[in-house]
Amino acid sequence: MNLFLGIVSLVLTFSLVVIVEKIFKKEGLYVWIAISTITANILVCKSIEIIGITTNLGIVMFASTFLATDIMSEKYGSKESRKAIILGVVSEVIFITMTMLALKYEPSSIDMSSESMKNLFSINFRVSISSIAMFLISSLLDIYLFEKIKKKYPNKLWLRNNVATMISNSVENYFFIFFAFVGLYDIGSMLTMATFASLIEIIIAALDTPFLYLAKLDIKNVFKFDNATNYSN
Repeated sequence: MNLFLGIVSLVLTFSLVVIVEKIFKKEGLYVWIAISTITANILVCKSIEIIGITTNLGIVMFASTFLATDIMSEKYGSKESRKAIILGVVSEVIFITMTMLALKYEPSSIDMSSESMKNLFSINFRVSISSIAMFLISSLLDIYLFEKIKKKYPNKLWLRNNVATMISNSVENYFFIFFAFVGLYDIGSMLTMATFASLIEIIIAALDTPFLYLAKLDIKNVFKFDNATNYSN
C-alpha cells in the first residue's frame, strides 16, 4: 500500500509543480518552494517503510523543490532560482520560529491540541539548524551544477537535471544526517541511513525528468502546430 501511495504522491506532486508553473510562471514556483519547505518539515515527522526501506513522508515534497529550481533555472535563469531558495529558507525559519514560540504558551483548560502540537513541532534545535543549512547548501549546489552542465552540454536537459539533482541530494543527505545525529547514532548507522535516503532520492530525481520536459514544453506552440496541421489537411 505504501509503495502505491508513494507513486501516487510522486506523480501528483511533480504534476502540481508543472501546473503551478504553467499557470503562474515563476511567481508560482516561488510560492511552491516556500510551501513545500514548510510542508516537508511537517511530513518529515512521520516515518514509513517502502519495500523494506525506512524513510519519511517529507522526502517527496523536499524533492519537488529541486524540480522547481531546475524549472526555474531552465526557463527563468539561475538568479531567479537562487532568489526562490532564499525565500524557501526564510519561510522555513519563520515556520520553525513561530511553531517553537507557540509551544511556549500555556494551553487553556479546554485545549485539545497542545499535546499533539508538542509531539509534532518539538523539533530538536540542532536538527532544525542542520535542516535549514543543508537545504540552502544543497539547493545552491544544484543550481550551480545545473548551470555549469547547461553551458557545456546545452542540448542535454536530462543530463543536467539528473546529475545536478542526484549529487546535491546525496551531499544534503550525508551532511544533514552527520550534523543532526552525530553523538546520537554510531557512524555505521548514520552511513546506512544516509545511503538509503540517497538511493531513494536518486530514483526520485530520475523520475522527475519527464516533468521537467513537460514544464519546458510550450503548450501554445503545440496547439498552433496541431491547428496548422489540421488546416493543411
